[in-house]
Amino acid sequence: MKRFAQCCTEWEHTSSIHDKRDALVRYFREAPEEDKLWAIALLTGNRPKRVLALPAMKEWAAEMAGIPLWLLEASVQTIGDQAETLALAVPPAKEESNFSLAHWISFVRQTGSLSPQAQQPAIQAAWDQLGSEERYLLNKLLSGGFRLTVPQSILVSALATYSGLEENILAHRLTSPWRPEELSFSEFIQFRQPQEEASKPYPFFLAFPMEEDPETSLGDPSGWIAEWKWDGLRSQLIVRQGRLFIWSRSGELVTGKFPELHAAPDFLPDGTVLDGAILPYKDGAVAPFSMLHARLSRKSLTRTLLAETPVAFMAFDLLENGRIDLRTLPWTQRRQQLAQLMAAIDPDSGLLVSESLSFLDWSELRLLCQEARKHACDGIVLKRKASAYLEGRRKGDWWKWKTEALNILAVLIYVQQGPDRMGEPQMECTFAVWEDRRLVPIAKTGAGLTGMEQEEISAFVRQNTLERFGPVRSVKPELVFEIAFEGIQVSTRHKSGVLLRSPVIRRWHKDKSTRIANTLEDLKKYI
Repeated sequence: MKRFAQCCTEWEHTSSIHDKRDALVRYFREAPEEDKLWAIALLTGNRPKRVLALPAMKEWAAEMAGIPLWLLEASVQTIGDQAETLALAVPPAKEESNFSLAHWISFVRQTGSLSPQAQQPAIQAAWDQLGSEERYLLNKLLSGGFRLTVPQSILVSALATYSGLEENILAHRLTSPWRPEELSFSEFIQFRQPQEEASKPYPFFLAFPMEEDPETSLGDPSGWIAEWKWDGLRSQLIVRQGRLFIWSRSGELVTGKFPELHAAPDFLPDGTVLDGAILPYKDGAVAPFSMLHARLSRKSLTRTLLAETPVAFMAFDLLENGRIDLRTLPWTQRRQQLAQLMAAIDPDSGLLVSESLSFLDWSELRLLCQEARKHACDGIVLKRKASAYLEGRRKGDWWKWKTEALNILAVLIYVQQGPDRMGEPQMECTFAVWEDRRLVPIAKTGAGLTGMEQEEISAFVRQNTLERFGPVRSVKPELVFEIAFEGIQVSTRHKSGVLLRSPVIRRWHKDKSTRIANTLEDLKKYI
């Protein structure tokens, strides 16, 4: 339990993917066998059901701490997390136990079957055996609040480093039905399934960002072809041994998330691998990426969700045809075979082919790029006609030319700041625009701020706080910032009715009045 709690703490307080993966590798190397599979289950969202509500546990923690309940509740307002507050409020353990994660999972399940009178002494006895980090984890497990879900790609990478197995094999096993109560970690690692080899994807070839004018860097435009840069989930669609496998670029096997595409083996010959993008596709047209993003964030797929956000697969390359690897062929030959393969397929199948964009010169292509958002795209991709399908992100043959980011001027209205659980400073700012002479919040971000700017904002907050809501401070609306964002969508969940995609603080306009900030009407014009 101590090792897993430490791993979770390390994970939460680093932004480095490399450090996150290393924390998992260390855990798998050090943890007992009985804990490893439970850790994988928890980190992939397979967590115990809630057995206790935190409000009931607050009274028990206050009793152990010897403090009034109102003081504990005030502490919750300051710290901002009930489970963490309870873990810190309880006096240090007289003697910390070294029970395994598997033991405490069993404890959580057994606690759910106890009467309320029996639960209190059981929980208090457990708290008296654990350090604060382990208590925090136990509180999250008891209350159903454990939400540390690790991206499959990072978990698979860590397991591959630890076990020596191929990543695609491990990803296939993670997405297959399994229960931590029914097999050991060794069995999970050693058990091979016949479909694992058939499901194996090819390494993705990634376009390099266009940083220079193509007219000077790429030469004669006749040697190039352009395609829309689809704003979707980059994927490989594989049909082998009569089965369908869909892999995301991040290394996740996502076949089960897209039932609309499960009929692909009925339309494609065995031994086919398509490279493309999964897109929201409704009423015969590509829809904004925000629809797909909302669907991907859901753990379960309901009929309503599938009806509201149907998808299609937009193919733009053919990597395998009739079990023959085509990657060494030039793009023109692969494209010709792709066109022949897709010509007889009904678009209602959910399988589409990306069109090639014709252009005579680079200035014409620049105009096409500016039209990308009208096609639910975020730019164009340039491909050398003679290019093979390589691996990874390479300069020279494939280039992505993204549309310019959208920008608005917004007013700072809320700031959440302070040290995190590791003592590192963090800051999140909420920005607003005008609507009928009042400010409406439209984005929350801390991205783009320098350390010096954070210090200046902190000083401003200390002198200009209007209200306090736990760790959040409402401040005088006096500071104007330029906010860049990639897109905007309608959102019924937000007061403004809109949601900005990937907002970043681009510039602090210290010389501008809040009167010149944009309006909500300005924002909605981008939809």
